[in-house]
Amino acid sequence: MTVAAAIRARDAALLPGKRDEDWRWTDLRGLIRDVPPPSRPLAGDPGPGPFDALVDEVVVVANGEGAAHIAVEPVRERTVALRIVGRGDGAHAARISIDVEADARLVLLESYEGEGAYLAQTSLMFSLGVGAQVERIILAGDDPEGVNVSQAEVELAPNASFVQTVVTGGARRQRLQTGVRHPGGHADLRLDAIYLLDGKRHADLTTVVTHAGLDGRTSQLAKGVVRDQARGVFQGRIVVAEGADRTDARMGHHALILSDRAEVDAKPELEIYADDVSCAHGNTVGALDEDALFYARQRGIPESEARALLTEAFVGEVVDRIQHEGAREVVRAWVAERLRV
Repeated sequence: MTVAAAIRARDAALLPGKRDEDWRWTDLRGLIRDVPPPSRPLAGDPGPGPFDALVDEVVVVANGEGAAHIAVEPVRERTVALRIVGRGDGAHAARISIDVEADARLVLLESYEGEGAYLAQTSLMFSLGVGAQVERIILAGDDPEGVNVSQAEVELAPNASFVQTVVTGGARRQRLQTGVRHPGGHADLRLDAIYLLDGKRHADLTTVVTHAGLDGRTSQLAKGVVRDQARGVFQGRIVVAEGADRTDARMGHHALILSDRAEVDAKPELEIYADDVSCAHGNTVGALDEDALFYARQRGIPESEARALLTEAFVGEVVDRIQHEGAREVVRAWVAERLRV
């Protein structure tokens, strides 16, 4: 059962639902009774994207059309803005492949831009050669009535580096999923995320990393802020296979709940079948520090501004880890704007 198959067949019974363990907090089958008809081709220019000013190359996939292949030849460098645009109330799916060959480097500035009550699914396939480097920064700006599922599969080679930062404001239902096949061999993986949710928005950040060989590294840090009736979901699983000794894997998820009706569901998991490893995970869900809030208000800062400053500082650790300077500033401005609404 997949979202893409449901869209192709226009059969809601093929959608994942709460009986599927990995989807129990993001129930699409219970939400969508009838799959919408196919989205119409997008007419006209979709307008500027959030990262257009930072790149010389923009790839647009609109309403499932224009599925792309992005390739970087050995020892070359590319910076690409990938815009995945959804408009209207239809359903569409797209498939995108990204090949980064040996010792090449790619900065992928990926944005999801939605308007309407669409049902969208995007499959992304990443293949990294020996010594390749990828920084993937995702800014998901879906419509509050949209349903968006993005599913990425990443294949690493020895000595490769894959660094990802997901930044999202959620949607009616949204799932941003990443699966990584990690070979060890001193390959380096980092998976970071920020979710800032309000209203009735929902965001599901799901990752599965499988370490299959010696000397692999994974670092993961996700931070979220939810308020009103919003719901955040974090599912992170790191599997260390038998024989994947000397794996170093760290996972952290931390969230703030700013209203009584907001919800965070978190499921960090480590599955370890090797002996000589260094692995750990941490998970916290709580409220703003009232002492810090009182301290700020004593210095004349209005309560709403003090809350925004504290929450901005809370997620700022993830923002600061973004390597690409221009993208880091775009994300910082986006975070500040959402926290001051």
